[in-house]
Amino acid sequence: MAVIADADIVRGTVIFIAIVAFLAVIFLFVCTRRRWCLGGIMRNTSASQSYSVVSNHQIKNATIERFLWEIQNEKPFRFTPLQIAGFTRNYSTRLGSGGFGTVFRGSLPNGLAVAVKVFHAGLGERSEQEQFMAEVGTIGRTHHINLVRLFGFCFDDALKALVYEFMEHGALDTYLLDTAGDDDVDVAKLRDIAVGVARGIRYLHEECQQKIVHYDIKPGNVLLDGELTPKVADFGLARLVNRADTHVSVSCVRGTPGFAAPEMWMMSGVSEKCDVYSFGMLLLEIVGRRRNFDGDAPESQRWFPKLAWEKYEAGELMELVAARSSDGEEGKETVERMCKVAFWCVQQPPEARPPMGAVVKMLEGEMEIAPPVNPFQHLMAPPMVASQWTTMTRSAVPEISIEIA
Repeated sequence: MAVIADADIVRGTVIFIAIVAFLAVIFLFVCTRRRWCLGGIMRNTSASQSYSVVSNHQIKNATIERFLWEIQNEKPFRFTPLQIAGFTRNYSTRLGSGGFGTVFRGSLPNGLAVAVKVFHAGLGERSEQEQFMAEVGTIGRTHHINLVRLFGFCFDDALKALVYEFMEHGALDTYLLDTAGDDDVDVAKLRDIAVGVARGIRYLHEECQQKIVHYDIKPGNVLLDGELTPKVADFGLARLVNRADTHVSVSCVRGTPGFAAPEMWMMSGVSEKCDVYSFGMLLLEIVGRRRNFDGDAPESQRWFPKLAWEKYEAGELMELVAARSSDGEEGKETVERMCKVAFWCVQQPPEARPPMGAVVKMLEGEMEIAPPVNPFQHLMAPPMVASQWTTMTRSAVPEISIEIA
């Protein structure tokens, strides 16, 4: 009987412990769930408070200097769809359109001119939100004279838009083509534009808290203000990258054909060196003040990068540049320096391209530039490796003759 009693006691103890453990698990689950829900509510509340809508009255009563100071030291302002319509006068002045949105000219209640980018509704909700978050999440946290300034945004079911500073001279590609025969734009000014763009990209790669890879550097995404100060714009494809990460995987092709680095088309691990390649192609368009590919030009001159290399090897670079006679010897040296930097930037292997910090120093004349390797050798020379394999295969296989009786 004592044995039976002991067994009952043990069984009861086990059941009691199991019940207590079960109740403890339920209690922890409920507490964790409640904390998660409360945390979500707090995060949403915090986000709403951080990006509360700024009224027109607040903007109107602030001087432009004070407004710009607040933008530089605070987060971008949040606007309503009604305010955006007011800023743009019901979208009356269209500046341009791209793959992700249409840009309209506008002005804030304090008189400050702005450019408003309205995202296309046909992008699809996911794509639209991805582009929106990419721009706000990157350019919204940067402050540099060579990066376009984001004043605010509108994020609403009916409208998603970004409000940027207005740039009087528009995009660099249009400026280069419009001033191709203008004697007032000398080589020194073109070099200043190139240096400004390089400084902006250097800031993204080397000076931000988190590295930012733009993925779509091209003349159309560089804007010029009233003093021809260049500012890198359009961060719809940009990504934040941890400094410890040497490469980033991409799931789709990013960038623009003719400016995107070769590794981008392989959709494998890429680094910030893809921006360096794109900058090199941009730099060649600045030198030539023409598009890198011109289908209307004679066949030997259609692709400017290859033509520039041939002229560089022949010592005839100045034949490519619409330079003034007053540029003189200094202008020739500047053109050669810009071309040599560009040739290093567009090297096929990413590791052969210089970092943007070195690019800025080379353009500014603070660093000597080694003679560049031909970056287009694979396009000019016959495929030697392939011919060697063909020769070896042919020599290794004996000829066999068969006689049929």
